[in-house]
Amino acid sequence: MKNHIQRALTAKRESKYVDFKVSLDFSEPHAWCEIVKDIIAMANSGGGVLLIGLDNKGNPTGFDPTPVLDVDEAVMTDRIQKYTGVQFDAFTISEEAKSGNRLAAILVEGGSIPIVFTKPGTYAVSDKKQKTAFSAGTVYFRHGAKSEPGDTNDLRKVVERQLESIRQSWLQGMRKVVKAPPGSQIYTLPSGVEVREFASSDARAIRIVDDPDAPAYRKLDYDLTHPFRQKETIAEINRGLADRTTINSFDIQCINRVYKVWDEDKFCHCPRYSSPQYSREYVAWVISQYQQDSEFFQKTRETDYEQRH
Repeated sequence: MKNHIQRALTAKRESKYVDFKVSLDFSEPHAWCEIVKDIIAMANSGGGVLLIGLDNKGNPTGFDPTPVLDVDEAVMTDRIQKYTGVQFDAFTISEEAKSGNRLAAILVEGGSIPIVFTKPGTYAVSDKKQKTAFSAGTVYFRHGAKSEPGDTNDLRKVVERQLESIRQSWLQGMRKVVKAPPGSQIYTLPSGVEVREFASSDARAIRIVDDPDAPAYRKLDYDLTHPFRQKETIAEINRGLADRTTINSFDIQCINRVYKVWDEDKFCHCPRYSSPQYSREYVAWVISQYQQDSEFFQKTRETDYEQRH
């Protein structure tokens, strides 16, 4: 995912997958409607990146992205639900830099089913006039550098993306069979069983046998061991901090980068097709770090900035 942002930072113009915004002021009447429209259009088109603080040629404008970075992703998810009826949270807000200038990036994942606007995105432009960013019943997609209502061709592309995803999954399975050594036997396993190879020398080895009396090993249910998405993780941590301080999504990103949380399976599980899931151990660990050092979050932000610059 990080590679998508890096490619967007080097882009010289907007495209289907990259959108530049000079600034973003959520106090302006149109801001929420327009950003929701672009996020949904990107999700319906397979995903993309919005970079806030760049002109239409990809040059930094000097915009201070702090207000955007301070927006709780749960708030943005609620705004999306207001207009779509869908709890879409497959996006992340992060701080990036270009030519020494701070930017805000919104990385949007592609959705498998197009999201339809169920309420109009109407806002006032004067005391007597209103403007509509999108109408109820419309499905928006990215057409070049614009977010526009979809057509038959857009829906066809959605179906093709799904078919391609299924085809790649089948081909991956076929390659495993083709590459199997001579004399190998192929077994089918029940749904939910996962077999992985580990290079670590201390990984536990198990042998698959036909003996019905052999002990059964079952895959951990990550929905139970890692029950929290990012917005739920933030809420749990803030509840544990008991108003002594509060954190947002940017703090989570800094912690994850500085302490390489993605490498710790007990803290974080990263599904292939959805956003990361966090464990109760992760929540407890973050809270304990603050209890040991009240400047933990500020120091982590500073360390993250130094490492990335």
